[in-house]
Amino acid sequence: MVRSLWKGSISFGLVNIPVRLYAATEEKSVRFNLLHRACRTPIKYQKVCPHCGREVSQDEIVRGYAYDRNRYVLMEEEDFENLPLPTSRQVAILDFVDLSEIDPLYYDKSYYLEPDEGAEKAYALLRRAMREKGRVAIAKVAIRSREALACVRVYGQALVMETMYYPDEIRPAERLDGIAAEPELSEREVAMAVQLIDNLTEPFDPGKYRDHYREALLSAIEKKIQGEGLEAPAAPPAAGKVVDLMEALEASLRATAPRKQGAATNGSSPGEPAGRLRAARKAKAPEEVGSRS
Repeated sequence: MVRSLWKGSISFGLVNIPVRLYAATEEKSVRFNLLHRACRTPIKYQKVCPHCGREVSQDEIVRGYAYDRNRYVLMEEEDFENLPLPTSRQVAILDFVDLSEIDPLYYDKSYYLEPDEGAEKAYALLRRAMREKGRVAIAKVAIRSREALACVRVYGQALVMETMYYPDEIRPAERLDGIAAEPELSEREVAMAVQLIDNLTEPFDPGKYRDHYREALLSAIEKKIQGEGLEAPAAPPAAGKVVDLMEALEASLRATAPRKQGAATNGSSPGEPAGRLRAARKAKAPEEVGSRS
C-alpha cells in the first residue's frame, strides 16, 4: 500500500479509533506530454509573477483570499491546521443511515481507512456492528483544506470513506429544459421497455467490464512505436434516419431474448414484466410513434 494521505481517528460516540487514510482508487487513463512539434521537446510551464517580471519558486507562493478587488488576505499552512474544528483530525460520525437512502450523485472520492497500531479491535467492532445492522455512517472530516461530508461503509474487511458533496453543491435537475414536458406513453411501450430492462438485468460483475478505448489507444501507440501505419476505421452508418420507437423496442427484445431464454433453462420463471407485456400486446398499438436516432 502507498503512503497514507492523512492520519486521525474515527469518533464513534465516546470511542476513538486511530486510523490512516489511503486513496482507494487510481485513474489509469493514458497520459501524454505536450511537445513542440518542430523539435519534440516537452513544453515547460513556468510560474511567473507579472508584477516582478520573473519566475517564482514554489516556496515563494502562498494562498490568498480575494476579499476585495486586488486585495487579498494571505493564508499560511498553519492557519489551515489551526482551524478550531473537531474534524481537523477526526472522522466524526454524526448519524447511521441505510445505504439505499444516499443517491450516488452525492459521492466524490473513495478512501480506505486502516486501523492504526493498537486500534484493530475497536475498528473490527465498528465494522461488525455496521455489518450486522446493515447501516452506513454519515460523518464529517476536514481534509485537503475543506470540511467534507462523508459516508463510512463496510467493504469486505475494510472500512471505506466516501467524501460527499453538500446539498447546496448539487445543481438542481429542474434547470434542464428537456425534462420539463412529460410525453404521453402507451402501456405497450412501457411494458416493452420494462421487458427489455428485464432481459438485460444480471448480477453486477465488475470484472466483465473493460476499458476498450484505453486498450485501442495503447495498441495504436505501440504500432506507431514499431513504425506501423494506422488504418482508419470504417465509417459509421449515416445518422438522421427516422426510427419507429415500437420497431426499435421489438428489435431490441428479439436481440436480448436469448439471454433470458438461457436463464429460463436454469429454472427461472417469467416475472411480472413479462406478464405486463403479454397483456399490453392485446391492447391496440398507437398509430405512429417516432424518434430520431
